[in-house]
Amino acid sequence: MTHPVKPLDLQAVRRAARQHIENGAVTAGYSADRPAVLKMLNESLATELVCVLRYRRHHFMARGIHSQAVAAEFLAHANEELAHADLLATRIVQLGGEPDFSPDTLLSRSHAEYVEGHNLADMIRENLIAERIAIDSYRHGIASLGEQDTTTRIMLESILAMEEEHADDLADLLQNLPPLPAIDPRPAHQSPPKLPPPSKKHHKEKS
Repeated sequence: MTHPVKPLDLQAVRRAARQHIENGAVTAGYSADRPAVLKMLNESLATELVCVLRYRRHHFMARGIHSQAVAAEFLAHANEELAHADLLATRIVQLGGEPDFSPDTLLSRSHAEYVEGHNLADMIRENLIAERIAIDSYRHGIASLGEQDTTTRIMLESILAMEEEHADDLADLLQNLPPLPAIDPRPAHQSPPKLPPPSKKHHKEKS
């Protein structure tokens, strides 16, 4: 059901625009809860920065016969997450806030975790988990904004689309990665245990 749009009161808009001009893009018509939006955007910024750091570590630490293509994918994702961080920081400033880049609280503000991973499969899996967390976080943010802040909502929707693409790429990589070979739990210098010699049965000669 559509609601009729009231005619624009141009005189009221002009009067309001002259008030609090230091707020820049935040005009009297901004109806969202600005402190809550800024908090959400800074949490998203922290999440993206943690993802950048995790992806870049995995890019450099990827090892194995299939590592070259996977490492390249990690680096591409890291660069795209950094671009997301720039978008978020820019919007925070537009809304009169300050982007929080403090490393002291980065992990506590991030929705995603920083997990190093032990091998290529671990790295792909941890990045996929982080992308899935980001996807639901952005969906929640988009739903909470509704029509109150369409600029921020559209930006989050564009980031969400990229995060979904990342998750799809990582799921494909994980599915196509061959299983790891079985690892012998014995240390390399330890030889296989020696079996005892077969027991000799003594038979009495028949007289």
